[in-house]
Amino acid sequence: MRFGYYDRLSRANKEIYRKSDAIETLGLPRGLELGPTVQAIEAALLADDRAAVQRGCAQLIDALVRGYRVPGVTVRVLAKRPADGYGELHGLYEPGEKGALARITVWMRTAQRLQVVAFRTFLRTLIHELCHHLDYELFSLEETFHTEGFYKRESSLVNALLAQPRDVGSAPGGR
Repeated sequence: MRFGYYDRLSRANKEIYRKSDAIETLGLPRGLELGPTVQAIEAALLADDRAAVQRGCAQLIDALVRGYRVPGVTVRVLAKRPADGYGELHGLYEPGEKGALARITVWMRTAQRLQVVAFRTFLRTLIHELCHHLDYELFSLEETFHTEGFYKRESSLVNALLAQPRDVGSAPGGR
């Protein structure tokens, strides 16, 4: 199934869309044990500790980009999601320009109620933005589109991360 905006794409972008849609899985790079880091992010969110969430997210994304052997990306965790008449922005990916690193920004509080975002929602958002980076850097796509394949890649990576053994005691910065 193609999303509705597909018909409005140029011929070249339709080809990119189809390539993206055909890539349905994204496993963890070999040898990475990220369960403790994922659990540290969860604990930091529950503690409402933005700085610790930032550190955990940076560690997770740094390990993944090293594992995939793609250029690095900086991670920012900000407090309250921006919102407008269309809704709240959960995350943002900004490709690097002129030699600068690409950037992922995620927010840890909802715009309306200022509640800390649920852990799985937060992790999915972080990985969603990483998947945009991987579209460019790992899969060499000229654009990054929200396709069924894109969402399947996101889900496969999130599920792989959540399936890893989680022991905060061995996480960097853990107890």
